[in-house]
Amino acid sequence: MISSAIIILAITAVGGLLLATKVLSGKQAPWFLSIIHALLGATGLILLSLAAIESDWPGRLSASLALLVVAALGGFYLASFHLRGNLSPKGIVFIHAGVAVAGFLSLLTMYFKI
Repeated sequence: MISSAIIILAITAVGGLLLATKVLSGKQAPWFLSIIHALLGATGLILLSLAAIESDWPGRLSASLALLVVAALGGFYLASFHLRGNLSPKGIVFIHAGVAVAGFLSLLTMYFKI
């Protein structure tokens, strides 16, 4: 289950990179890409939540999950700008991405025992 979450979250990260590229160039990101990014991220979080319940790595997995939940909350905040037709603040985009990357890297180090 964790390996599926890693794959889904990696795909989510690629979509996030495309979204960030649009926003950082001063353009509104396409809605369909934002929705796909959100749905994939939610799927990854659900899989990680289920894995955390069944896992023998509760500490490290919970830390990764917590970081990714914080990133998701930042994503909701960014979506609120998108809904209002405003460009997302670049600083918040960087914070959202940084927290998501930290959570993903934490997950990878746990999974691969680095």
